[in-house]
Amino acid sequence: MRPPKPCPVCRTRPVAFTNPRVDFCYQCLPGGPFTAPPCRACAAVDGYYSAGLCQRCHPAAPQHVTSCKHCLGWGVTRHTKNMCWGCVNWRTRNDYGTCLSCRRHVPIDDRDICRLCWRQAAMIRWSRIGLTILEANKAGQQLFIANLFSTPLQARGRTTRTETAAPPPPRVRAHLIRPVDHEQLVLLDVRRHLRPGMALPRPPDPHAAQALADLLEDHANRHGWSASTLGKARGSLNAALGLQDTPGARIKTSLLRDLGPLCRASGRLREFLNGLDLLDDDLTPALQTWFTGKVVGLPAPMHAELRVWFDVMFHGHKTNAPRSRARTQSTIRVRLNTVLPTLHVWAAGGHESLREITRALILDAIHAADEGHPRYLLGSCLRSIFSILKGHKVVFRDPTTRIKLGAPHTRTPEPADFDVIREALNSAEPARAALAALLAFHALTPGQLRGLHLTDIRDQRLHLDDRVIPLAQPVVARLSAYLDHRAATWPHTANPHLFIHMRTALGLKPVGGRWLGLQLGTTARGIRADRILDEVLTTGGDVKRICILFGLSPDGAAIYTAALSHPDLDNDARRG
Repeated sequence: MRPPKPCPVCRTRPVAFTNPRVDFCYQCLPGGPFTAPPCRACAAVDGYYSAGLCQRCHPAAPQHVTSCKHCLGWGVTRHTKNMCWGCVNWRTRNDYGTCLSCRRHVPIDDRDICRLCWRQAAMIRWSRIGLTILEANKAGQQLFIANLFSTPLQARGRTTRTETAAPPPPRVRAHLIRPVDHEQLVLLDVRRHLRPGMALPRPPDPHAAQALADLLEDHANRHGWSASTLGKARGSLNAALGLQDTPGARIKTSLLRDLGPLCRASGRLREFLNGLDLLDDDLTPALQTWFTGKVVGLPAPMHAELRVWFDVMFHGHKTNAPRSRARTQSTIRVRLNTVLPTLHVWAAGGHESLREITRALILDAIHAADEGHPRYLLGSCLRSIFSILKGHKVVFRDPTTRIKLGAPHTRTPEPADFDVIREALNSAEPARAALAALLAFHALTPGQLRGLHLTDIRDQRLHLDDRVIPLAQPVVARLSAYLDHRAATWPHTANPHLFIHMRTALGLKPVGGRWLGLQLGTTARGIRADRILDEVLTTGGDVKRICILFGLSPDGAAIYTAALSHPDLDNDARRG
């Protein structure tokens, strides 16, 4: 609807009427000023706008924020007819009448109580058990901001007049639960020491707790949790909600840690809360704590410089040049452990900062290391530290520049123990037999085994990256047995990965590398290397064939073809 024309005299108020046409407002009408008539829609005597309607009722009037006309909650506009979301639903379920508590003529429920009085009773009911609605409203009502309740009271159904507690709320969607923006500060931030059997406080908002419990139950059903796991997670959730410093805020990871033995499903609960954006991870990562303990004893300038290197390695640097990606925890641990003895030697020699390190000191440290792989590893780790510090302008120059470290030491691939492979292939455990078959016949890498999805195997073919591998018949038979075992053991799991165990079946993560070794009884890389070596002996070192079969690069295949003349391989070939 087009807004009415402004009054030609005052230029601030709209004309009184457009049909019939009146080209002045009531204040500027010739012979006036005149008092504007009441609104023909809501009978309001103030705030007249145009066409017999006030600013609240006219569809072209500006959207002014005002209070709800039923519950008086502040923060509503005309697009919901000046009512909050709760009162819109409340009015559709109830008829108008006189409230027994506030004596207003508004929509009331079966107990003749309006939503404002019900809201007042709900806010103080949980601190004073047995309080009736009339007693709760005896001293007046505490007004509130509209549309801030995650579960509207009007959606909880009607109750009888003798009831004092609201019935459980219906299930709500995840997007309706929003954490509060404020935070209640604490005077002393101390760690809680809880033990089993302690009486814990109840959640301050039982309706929000019930809504989260419903969502947790839906999450458990989708991920195939057992009844005991769901019960532990529900109890931990209620305990965390009751111990929160700021009710309605995100649950802190430190709080779940402090629950200790009371939170026996903390991992599953963290995944659930993180999926709803209700988890505040306020704990220091374990790797940062490990780094702080490792650099103790080094001079303060060297400590600060190593902190810059650690932050770049741990978090990466993507904002501006020099850009770098974050490294894995194992890479950071290996590099720091390798250079720490050298750093302590430099510190003992009087060097306070890495800026004082020269090329001669770098060469002395590298030559002092053992020949072979230790020497190359130390040089590459020192180069990692100084190149990052030079790129971020922490040191003036990189003393490791143009120092030749040689080629990294590579181990000669060795055959695996045939008895272990044969035992794993014929194992009565379906998971072990399937893993051994995929390794022995198709030589997958440990990462490929862990990342396999159920959809990667179809039509007796393995769809791996950009390759399609026809599966050998022994592999198909063992995979079929494993899939039957998987479906019978975890029929309701939502984990899309092919290989799972009792822990990963409750989530979506793949199995770990340690699990592969425990299942096989040997390393997965050893079986893969044995399979590639066997193909090298069979084909006489055909590099192209090996690259196609196993997804290797020419340089990677050269490591295996270089072992053709090894005497142990010749003996194994003759033994086969």
